[in-house]
Amino acid sequence: MIAEPTLLSRSVQKENSVVDVSSCASVHHVSSERNENRQKTVRGKRKARECSENAKRKHSKSSNGSLGRAENEQLKNGDVEAVTLFEVVSMGRNAMQAVVDDWIDAYTGDRDSALLDLISFFIQCSGCKGMVTAEMFQSKKGTDVMSKMVEDLDEDTGLQYKKFLAFPWILTVTWPLDMDSGEYPLIMSGLYWKRFRSHFCEFVSVLVAQCQNCVIFDGYLLNTLISLLTELSDSRVRAFRHTCTLAAVKLLSALVNVALNLSVSVDNSQRLYEVELAKMASKRASPRLDRIQRKISEIQDRKCEIENMMDAVFKGVFLKRYRDVIPEIRAICMEELTVWMKLYSSVFLNDSYLKYVGWMMHDKQPDVRLKCVLGLQALYQDQSSSKMDLFTIRFKERMISMTLDKDHEVAIQAMRLLMVISQSCEDFLSPDDHKNVFQFVYCSHRPLATTAGEFLYNRLLSNHELSKPRDGASDQERHRELVLARVRALIHFQTENELHQHVLYLVDSLWDSAGALLKDWTGLTSLLLPHTSCQEQALSIAEEAFVIELILASVRQAAEGPPLSGRGAGKKVVNSKEKKLQIDDCTKLTEQFIKVLPELLSKYSEDAEKLTSLLKIPQYFQTDTCDHENSLCAQALLAELEAAVDRHTHAGLLEAAARSYQSLCAQDLPWHSLARPSFDRFIKHWTDTLETRLGESLSDGCFTANEDSTLEILSTLKKLNAFNIAQDLSKWSLYELGTRLLDVEIKHGGLPMEVTVEALRFMCNCVLWKLNTFGEGVTSRESALQQRSQLRAFCEKCYRCLSHAEQLVREQAFICLSDVLIAHNYQLQMWDSSAGTPVLYTPDPKLQKALLSFVVEHVFTSPEQDTHSSKVMASGPGRTATDTFCFQSRKFSESECGDGRLEDLHRRRNLLAAYCKLIVHSVLEMSMAAEVFKQYVKYYNDFGDIIKETLNRTRQMDKMESARTLVQCLQQLYLRLKQEQDRGNTCSSRVQTYSSIKELARRFSLTFGWDQIKSRESLAMIHRDSIEFIFKGFVQQSEKHSPPYISYLTILSEFSSKLLKPDKKTIYSYLQKFAGELVINNREESWMPLIYYRTSLMGTAEGEDAISFISSDTNKQPSLSNRSRSPSVKQVNSEGDQRFLSPSSEPKGNELLKSSEDSKVQQAPLSREQLTSSLVSDKVLRSSDEVDVDTVDIDG
Repeated sequence: MIAEPTLLSRSVQKENSVVDVSSCASVHHVSSERNENRQKTVRGKRKARECSENAKRKHSKSSNGSLGRAENEQLKNGDVEAVTLFEVVSMGRNAMQAVVDDWIDAYTGDRDSALLDLISFFIQCSGCKGMVTAEMFQSKKGTDVMSKMVEDLDEDTGLQYKKFLAFPWILTVTWPLDMDSGEYPLIMSGLYWKRFRSHFCEFVSVLVAQCQNCVIFDGYLLNTLISLLTELSDSRVRAFRHTCTLAAVKLLSALVNVALNLSVSVDNSQRLYEVELAKMASKRASPRLDRIQRKISEIQDRKCEIENMMDAVFKGVFLKRYRDVIPEIRAICMEELTVWMKLYSSVFLNDSYLKYVGWMMHDKQPDVRLKCVLGLQALYQDQSSSKMDLFTIRFKERMISMTLDKDHEVAIQAMRLLMVISQSCEDFLSPDDHKNVFQFVYCSHRPLATTAGEFLYNRLLSNHELSKPRDGASDQERHRELVLARVRALIHFQTENELHQHVLYLVDSLWDSAGALLKDWTGLTSLLLPHTSCQEQALSIAEEAFVIELILASVRQAAEGPPLSGRGAGKKVVNSKEKKLQIDDCTKLTEQFIKVLPELLSKYSEDAEKLTSLLKIPQYFQTDTCDHENSLCAQALLAELEAAVDRHTHAGLLEAAARSYQSLCAQDLPWHSLARPSFDRFIKHWTDTLETRLGESLSDGCFTANEDSTLEILSTLKKLNAFNIAQDLSKWSLYELGTRLLDVEIKHGGLPMEVTVEALRFMCNCVLWKLNTFGEGVTSRESALQQRSQLRAFCEKCYRCLSHAEQLVREQAFICLSDVLIAHNYQLQMWDSSAGTPVLYTPDPKLQKALLSFVVEHVFTSPEQDTHSSKVMASGPGRTATDTFCFQSRKFSESECGDGRLEDLHRRRNLLAAYCKLIVHSVLEMSMAAEVFKQYVKYYNDFGDIIKETLNRTRQMDKMESARTLVQCLQQLYLRLKQEQDRGNTCSSRVQTYSSIKELARRFSLTFGWDQIKSRESLAMIHRDSIEFIFKGFVQQSEKHSPPYISYLTILSEFSSKLLKPDKKTIYSYLQKFAGELVINNREESWMPLIYYRTSLMGTAEGEDAISFISSDTNKQPSLSNRSRSPSVKQVNSEGDQRFLSPSSEPKGNELLKSSEDSKVQQAPLSREQLTSSLVSDKVLRSSDEVDVDTVDIDG
């Protein structure tokens, strides 16, 4: 709909004549639809337009006419010659001043013609390809003129038209019908049209600025222009409304600048008048005073006239368009309104105008809310808050709540707005408000967290009261006191909010604003070391722990930087500047802590928790260089490290020490020669100790150690196990030591449970290291056989431990088996053929069966309700606290579950994830996943994400085999139910009901997604195998009774909606082959499932004969009432078994293993009204095409 740059025809006639101002090819678009007489008129107008264009070109080249200077500017730059205002403005802003000057000259010479040029310019900027017709309005006696101002459709020509009064013109704009759905310059993409928008706005501003001393006050130009923009901004056509609203508000902004200039002129003239009046009477010039007074009156009159124009634009355009249905128009209005308030506060900065900003802060579109917040920031920064007291009080709660906005940018700017207001008004936020706002330092979105961190720093840490020095203190003491005061302020904030215990996220939020404090490791460590100052400044035990955590977090942030876990979609690309800064920080922290860390380790040698944090610091050292001074400090550090691991057996401490040694002992680093001997020395010592104690304790195949020896064996195993995770300790032959312990336990028993668990972990790590390093060089057949024998022996030991009396031992054996089998499978996939023969090991059937039995017995233990978790979302446009604070644990009712249940759930999720990994990595056959898939609905709340992800992964591996597993799963459940029903036992908790099996089938069908072609073969196979299963042994002629498994067809019908129409016909033919034509049409009650299944394949209801089959948990299957819906109906069990409600969404399960905090959602009981509403909504949802709620994401 954008007009191509062409010449603008212009024909101005006198009195009540008609003036046609057409854009490019406007007549050509509609000529085919007009009759012969209209075509003659068009040809006549075209000739007149060509003559006018030629005359205008000659005139513009020979004189300083309408656009002469603008064309000269463009031609100097080598651009295409432009004639119309639209063309010149579209080409660029270089000639904008000349364009306006040329237009003013043309307006001075012939204002009607120039004004029509300007009118046509705004029409073209709206993207109109139509025609503008103008006639003079002189008769004021006509009372029916305003009634003819309409916007309608001309059915004869097929064009839309709008007729309105822009005094002294009656304008008629005609445009094609497709303009409503097309694009126009302001919304078109691309750099060219972005520049056009800025050029368009600049043109309006320059036009008013250049006219402010001449034609702007002629009572003709602006009146016509305001009338034009007011009428077009009220059009039903979006292009007119958007373009003219933008022009109108920019016009008002330009008028505001004119009013400001007039105000300055009034003030200058008033001061000049006062100076002249202060002169002595003999020197005072009365004519000069009169002249100044007349000038002041004239300027004030002009200012009043400008304000009247501003008021006309505000009432005619803004008051109608700030609530426009188009969010871009609303955003434009809000943006310009705040500009007017800032520039011309004497008129606009009051509650009458501020209320619009407050109202639009509740807008549904984030762009509109963002413009409001940004505008308020500028107003509060301009020291105008005294005029906004009532607004601040009225909309305070809304401004605070916008920090929870679902749009991140709006939330960030709302936080900055609160920061700006707090700087000008100290008591704006109450202590509770500050507490709530500061908690955003822990939110998941890092820009919002850093903004909240900046607010926290400005409010608490840069307080002038903290920096008051003590009299007589040295510079060093003053610095220490300042650091101490800021740290205590952080400690007070951390302990007061009681929201989060991870200091790392607090440091990340404060890193950009308080980086100088957090990188002041000299000042922070000085708080922990003994000091000569008074004891009142000494830290408490809790404060020391916080300072150590703060130091560790700052060291990690300096060495690795963001993003943290949960605060970034992916790994950040570090540029060269940031990389250099990280290296410098690592060098600085290495120089600082290599000297002070040994002293700190010695001071806190008995405190395992603090020692654990301190032992993590060497992992971030820059160990590229090591001079003599650093060598001495490194030796002291290694001595303290060795003493720490020798004294403690805490798992976290040993892991931290092992990681630090791994960093310090890295090959090709200067520190390797210092750290490696120390590492080998205590590993050798622990190995000798363990061998000695085992030799004393294992006599005659029994474990006979006393309590002290047992504790020493256990502690040594823990230490070796922790270091064996970080580094390969195979050269010390540790596997044999663990084998001796497990052999005793398996044959004779008597080994303490803790020792057995550690021995299993110990041997598992040894086997994993063997698998990891086995293919590094050329391997012989003998070594491959030896490795396979070791792997088989370890698996056999773990198999024996699966039946151990202690649950922890059984679970550890299962985890070790899973890890080793998955690592072996990965080794086979990544094996290099040049390395020789790989290790081939396949778990025997009894081991596979034992793994499956373990999962069934230890994972699916407690019965769960068959309801599904739903997301709890807060009302309003803002984000809820659960969405914002991603690091909070999911809250559960005390009566529902406590810490023990959460821990148990986390443990069972780990076990299930380990088993599912065996399926996904093809260690176990895919059919062994059937027992897991059976629990998809029953344990949906706890394990739904893991099971669904496993199902998706198996489908990616082999679609057909995955489908067979689903069929196997459903058939096994159905057969088990039939067996229980045949026995008369219908209330067994171990057997799923018929409705639950049908719901499970429905859930399976939803996992196939929308792509029916992709899953075509799988679905066809499901139907084919199920039909064969149902009609197995059925003879068409001789059998009068239905097959025993006929009711399974109702379950199978849940997959019918996923079939393509040709496949439905094929399946129906396959069904006829087994059932026969007579059976297909049988209306007996026992054959109702067949009719139900046939209806699902046919896809049409048959009036009263359209049967829907409601399941029952008894042998007799009652018929259903007539329903015109798909066969996948929601089950309602009349005997009181549980309902299955279709969830609004399911966990995404991108990882097989997730913590219970990330998977469990608070489950609220459903009332009768909620249950009814859920059933009704589900019925409506599935009455049309089947919607896959499991695979469709709906962005909120």
